[in-house]
Amino acid sequence: MVHEKEPEQQKQLSRETRRLGRYIPFWASRGELGPWEQKESLLARIAELDPILKAAETCALDDPAHNGLAAAYASEARSELNEAKKALAHKAHPMMRRAAHLGVAQSHVDAALNLLVWMAPSDDIKAFLPQMVALAEEHFDNSDPRRIRVVQLAQELHQSASREINASERAFLAETVSLARRLLQKETLRVRSFVRIVALVTVGLFVAAVGVALVTIKWDDMVPLCFTPETPPTYKVVCPTNSTDVQGPPTITEIRTTTRPQDYLVVEIVGAVAAAIASAAALKRIRGTALPYNVPVVLALLKLPTGALTAPLGLLLMRGGFVPGLSALDSTAQIIGWAIVFGYAQQLFTKLVDDRGQALVDAVRGPTSPPPAPRSEPRP
Repeated sequence: MVHEKEPEQQKQLSRETRRLGRYIPFWASRGELGPWEQKESLLARIAELDPILKAAETCALDDPAHNGLAAAYASEARSELNEAKKALAHKAHPMMRRAAHLGVAQSHVDAALNLLVWMAPSDDIKAFLPQMVALAEEHFDNSDPRRIRVVQLAQELHQSASREINASERAFLAETVSLARRLLQKETLRVRSFVRIVALVTVGLFVAAVGVALVTIKWDDMVPLCFTPETPPTYKVVCPTNSTDVQGPPTITEIRTTTRPQDYLVVEIVGAVAAAIASAAALKRIRGTALPYNVPVVLALLKLPTGALTAPLGLLLMRGGFVPGLSALDSTAQIIGWAIVFGYAQQLFTKLVDDRGQALVDAVRGPTSPPPAPRSEPRP
C-alpha cells in the first residue's frame, strides 16, 4: 500500500512544481531564492536515500527482532523524503526568506536518516558509526557525556565485530545524532539571523545617510561643514566645495553665504568611496563559506553607509575643536582629504562586526577546541 501511494505523491509534486512560477518573483533566477547547486545536491541525496531505505526495510523485515516495526519506520521515512521534495519545490517562501526551503528540506532528510537508524540492522548501524562519531565530535564539547559515550560505543563495537547493538544503544545513537543535526541547523540559523540583522542595519544607515544629504541640500547653512582659519591680517571661510576670503574675523552671515547645498553630499560620497576601499582590503581576512547566506557581502555593504556617515561626523568633531591642533583646515583639499580618512576609519567600528560574522561561520563547522590528549595507561 505504501508503494502504491508513491505515484500519486509524485504527480502531486509535479503539479506543485508546475505552479511554481506564479509564486516566485520575476527577479529570482530559475525560480530560486537560494543556491541552485545546494538544492540539486539535496535532491541527489534524496534519490540516493530512497534505494538505501528500501534495502534497509528488506533486511529489517527478515530480522525477527525488527520486522514488527520496520514497515512503520519505512513508511514514515518515505513520508519525510517526500516532504523534503515538496519543500525543495518551494511553492511559497515565508517572507521571501532566502534559502529557507533548503533548511526545511534538510530537516526532513535528517528525520529520514534518524528513522533509518531506528530501523536498520546492527551491521548497517556499525557502518554508520564513523559518521555518527564525526557529528558528535563536531557539535558536542570534549567533556560532553554524549560525545564520550558515542566514542566509547564505537570503540567497543570495533573491538568486538560479533557484538550486536541492543535497543538502548540504538535509541541512544539515534537521539544523539538527531540532536547533533539539530545543533547544526541552529548554528546555520544563527548565521541567517546575523545576515538579516546586518542587512537591516545597513538599510537603516543608508536611509540615514540619504536623509542627511537631502536635509543639508535644502538647508545648507543649518550645520555647516566650514572652517575659519585665521592668519591675520587675512581671514578665510573654507567649506568642502567653496571658500572665500573675508575682511576681519568671519561672521555667521559670511559663513552661511559660503556654504553650498552639495557640501554634505560630496563629503558623504567621498566617505563611501573610502569605505569601499576599506571593504575591499578587509575581504582578504574573510574566508568564503558554503552556507546559502552571503555573510561577506552584507559585511562589505555595511561599510558603505557607515563611511558615508563617519566622514561628515568626523569633520564636525574637528570643527568643534574635539581634535586639538586640527580645528582649522585651510583648503577644500584638506577637508576632502580628512573626509577620506574618516570614511576609511569606519573600519574601527565595523571590524567588530566582521569578527563576529566570521566567528558564526566558523561555528557551523563545529567547536574549534582541540581533542583531549590521550591519557597514558599505567604500566603493570
